[in-house]
Amino acid sequence: MTDFKLDRTAFKIRTFKEADAANIFGKEVPYIERLRQAYYLVSQAYGFSMADQPRLDREYFTSRKLNK
Repeated sequence: MTDFKLDRTAFKIRTFKEADAANIFGKEVPYIERLRQAYYLVSQAYGFSMADQPRLDREYFTSRKLNK
């Protein structure tokens, strides 16, 4: 397994005020837009496009009733 190193040039030290100003998921952004942005980041991380989404493999997920 390959060891991954953190790219320290991708980030910079900020004050709390600067970090709050750069927050794209702030409370003034509507909830649906925050979800859309988060889903886009997940799609980029896992390598699928928004138009061609992966299907849920139902062999791994099951549900059943709890008996009392």
